[in-house]
Amino acid sequence: METFESLVRAEFSPKNTYLNTASSGLLPARTVAALHEAVAIRTEGRALDPLFEDVETARASFARLAGVPVTRVAAGASVASQTGLVAAALPSGAEVLTAEDDFTSVINPFHTRGDLKVRAVPLERLAESVRSGTALVAVSAAQSADGRIADLPALREAARAHGARTYVDFSQAAGWLPMDAGAYDFTVSTTFKWLLGPHGAAFLVVPEDFGELTPLLAGWVAAEKPWDSCYGPVAELAHSARRFDVSPSLFTYAGLRHSLDLIEELGVDAVHAHDLDLADRFRAGLATLGHEALPAPGSAIVSVPGLGQRQGELSRAGIEVSNRAGNLRASFHLYNTPADVDRLLNVLAG
Repeated sequence: METFESLVRAEFSPKNTYLNTASSGLLPARTVAALHEAVAIRTEGRALDPLFEDVETARASFARLAGVPVTRVAAGASVASQTGLVAAALPSGAEVLTAEDDFTSVINPFHTRGDLKVRAVPLERLAESVRSGTALVAVSAAQSADGRIADLPALREAARAHGARTYVDFSQAAGWLPMDAGAYDFTVSTTFKWLLGPHGAAFLVVPEDFGELTPLLAGWVAAEKPWDSCYGPVAELAHSARRFDVSPSLFTYAGLRHSLDLIEELGVDAVHAHDLDLADRFRAGLATLGHEALPAPGSAIVSVPGLGQRQGELSRAGIEVSNRAGNLRASFHLYNTPADVDRLLNVLAG
């Protein structure tokens, strides 16, 4: 019988101490094998039908992880492009409330509109800052820079009380933090971080009534019958969120479906417990060295002030972390072990 440990070890064999999932996750062996098969399909001139089927399999798997019907999930290329769809749907002069210094892809499309009122407040004050004139609240579930987790239940209630919509980016949470995408109007998640997929895919979850979004990027794949809609205007858009799809990067989805399978096999709750145990071990070890991480309770991302300049030294020692605004950012995921944490601490102590 396979255990969490045996299943993970069968899929990953990093050559270093990799603690940088918040930048990009490692690819499981099953995903790498699927990518090779996708290349072979293209190389040998076989029909691409299996690769298009992978898109739908990945969409369905993500929907299960997100806790929503698959009909609410649109497949796109990036968080910024999905945010652009949400931004384009807002009326001129609408107020968008954001968290200060949130990730650029989550907030910048609202700024580039030029005719929206974008208001930024500290993350901890986001819920209390929603007001009657707020049209949309946009925030990352977990902050990229330091791992702080937004109080999403409080935000949801505040938005509901004031008639505002919600847009939540789960890119730094999906895969280790249980999520209920159906509790919000719109959610988005890229898939190359904690979901362990190749680059090039981001899923947008929309309301059943599409939340007044316009399928601005709709091509033939956004049609109810794509293969009958390759020429001329699309006569009938998909009846589901697929109307917001863009032409898929087929290699990406060929691999991604297998990465999502792994997350489902392991279970997000188990991954969550594993990741937090390692993050807490690191926080405790930092304290013994006289360092204190930025406050981010319950997060798999740990950011340490003043140590970012050691990123190069750590990389040369075979330990991959990030330097974010002078802070050392370590992120712990399912393929990491207590030995990885201890190795990082030992180098920092040296």
